[in-house]
Amino acid sequence: MKKYIASKEFYMKVLAIAFPIMIQNGISNFVNLLDNIMIGRVGTEQMSGVSIVNQLLFVFILCLFGTVSGAGILGAQFFGQKNMKGVGEVFRIKLVFSLIALIGACAIFINFAEPLISLYLHEGSQEGDLAATLRYGQTYLKVMLLGLPPMALEMTYSSTLRESGETKVPMRASVLAVFINLVLNYILIFGKFGAPVLGVAGAAYATVVSRYIQMIYVVVWTHRHEDRNPYIRGLYSNFHIPGRMLGRVFVLALPLMLNETLWSAGMAAVNTCYSYRGLAVVAALNIQSTIYNIFNIMFIAMGDAIAIIVGQQLGAGEIDKAKDTSVKIIAMAVFFAALGGLLMFTVSGIFPGVYNTTAEVRSLAATFIRIIVCFMPIHAFLHAVYFTIRSGGKTVVTFLFDSVYLWVIAFPFAYVLARFTNLDIRLMFTCCQAIDLIKVAVGFIIYRSGIWARNLTSV
Repeated sequence: MKKYIASKEFYMKVLAIAFPIMIQNGISNFVNLLDNIMIGRVGTEQMSGVSIVNQLLFVFILCLFGTVSGAGILGAQFFGQKNMKGVGEVFRIKLVFSLIALIGACAIFINFAEPLISLYLHEGSQEGDLAATLRYGQTYLKVMLLGLPPMALEMTYSSTLRESGETKVPMRASVLAVFINLVLNYILIFGKFGAPVLGVAGAAYATVVSRYIQMIYVVVWTHRHEDRNPYIRGLYSNFHIPGRMLGRVFVLALPLMLNETLWSAGMAAVNTCYSYRGLAVVAALNIQSTIYNIFNIMFIAMGDAIAIIVGQQLGAGEIDKAKDTSVKIIAMAVFFAALGGLLMFTVSGIFPGVYNTTAEVRSLAATFIRIIVCFMPIHAFLHAVYFTIRSGGKTVVTFLFDSVYLWVIAFPFAYVLARFTNLDIRLMFTCCQAIDLIKVAVGFIIYRSGIWARNLTSV
């Protein structure tokens, strides 16, 4: 057990990094939950339209995350080596890559909004108006596009702050933004304090405003504290990026960007398979995922802790120490997932009742919540192993492990069950979760091989 249990000092170090991220994600997800409930109080079609668009936007968010975090692998190791020039050059590359991703996403969403939303709209239950759901989704997406530029810039800055160990500033910015979002949602969705009743458009406007405020906070703080962020000095005065550095980052970032994009697109594709059972399933899955995001914050933060701590140890050449650290953090992640699952199970029968929806949707949502609880430790293990492999720059391996697995095994499995069987959605959802046991075996083999543990800065 000593292999998996660490000292009090170790846990304090991990939590010092992970706790602000937990707080940030927890508050963000809690406010998202309240936003979701507010939209859910308006109606099933509005809730489903917003949910579908958020799944599509999730693809862009993870594409952006893959872009900045792929480059950040090298950035974290440079910081561990105290090479601030290297950190600054990686930062500039992040900005360029983020701009390219932003332009591509806007072009896709502007030109293909209707067909993308329609992928989720199928006759399969007696619940909901598909045409109204499409209309609400299009309205929400048009406004949300205004919030993509500040999101891209904020994510670029915040990722670099976290890689350098500064997790509190992104947390404070996120807390500020989510509370502004919550207040504006209440005012604009329901038309309070003399404001017009905007419904789903109001929810989108609130999110856009909060994202600009979050971006301004992070950018201003970073530039006003150059002593704590020396890599930011002269960032825009000389935007020269050495070709060799660009090549190194590109080799790391491209597989990770493709992985995050294809993984999120694959998850969206799996959800379209579920949607063949009707709009009630779309609404129920939205409720399930909203509460799941509240209770998974602890093990999600462990992935960030691995990326930061293990990445810096690898950059400092402490290979054995990095291996030992990763084992203990993975064990923490699985423990937190089991704890979160138990807590989530206790509210599974109560939470769906707060939505203004039908009995069918509430019943399905409660069942989906109970099913996902059983698989949370598996999700935690896979999440932690993914970040461990990634911390050593094995982004091609993570690409095969994550998105290739999803598109080659998980999605075809869900598609066959949806289109060629009459399997009840509850059993279908369970089977699609259980298929990840194959991925657990693959991840364990890759992790035990130790091929991920390497110092990139000396390459």
